[in-house]
Amino acid sequence: MDYNQLAVNLLDAKSLISSLGAIGLIAIIFAETGLLVGFFFPGDSLLIIAGVAASNAASSVLGEGTKLPIAALLIGAPLAAIVGAQLGHLIGVKVGPKMFDKPESKIFRREYVLKAEEYFNKFGPGKAVVMARFIPIVRTFLNPVAGTLEMPARTFFLWNVIGGVLWTESMLLIGYFFGDAMAPVIDKYLIPAMLMIVLLSVSPILVEVLRERRKKKAGGAGAGTADAEAVQAGGGRHRRD
Repeated sequence: MDYNQLAVNLLDAKSLISSLGAIGLIAIIFAETGLLVGFFFPGDSLLIIAGVAASNAASSVLGEGTKLPIAALLIGAPLAAIVGAQLGHLIGVKVGPKMFDKPESKIFRREYVLKAEEYFNKFGPGKAVVMARFIPIVRTFLNPVAGTLEMPARTFFLWNVIGGVLWTESMLLIGYFFGDAMAPVIDKYLIPAMLMIVLLSVSPILVEVLRERRKKKAGGAGAGTADAEAVQAGGGRHRRD
């Protein structure tokens, strides 16, 4: 077995669909949303290619014998996304404070909790959970952060269901209904299109980062520290009912 090729294929949505099929797709969606090590999976493009694989364009894009059942995808993918996010929230509730308070950790940092809480306060917890579904990497880490911030389980479940269904069904149906149109150009334009989607998704974060840097250059670092301390004091925490 060529392990280097396998490693590359893990990041290739088309290869993953061809190799693993519907069950593999559903497992990956669960891993990306529920297991913190799954943040590198190409969830958006994976779902779109899966939709194409369930359309009449399946054979021309992925080859003969690779057509996927659309009904199984429309049921299994949102369930995997919802269950995975619930697991992430539970991890945050159980071990979140320990996980994010390790000063030597390069991945789980306390700053993420503070920033996520600011994000919750700015957009509201429901909107934050739904929006995170469409932002790569964020959709993996926001769930345990929500648990760490003690977002009520019932509130998280409600918005998790809404976000999980919107994300998976919209991506799948884009591929399914536009599969024929996408088939001739999918190899050439899929990656640039997904990069554009990612860029648009993370643009609010980039704007916020640039804004913070400008504040620091303008001598506003003290105000930023005060805001962080106010958040840490617990003014905006989403505690259980």
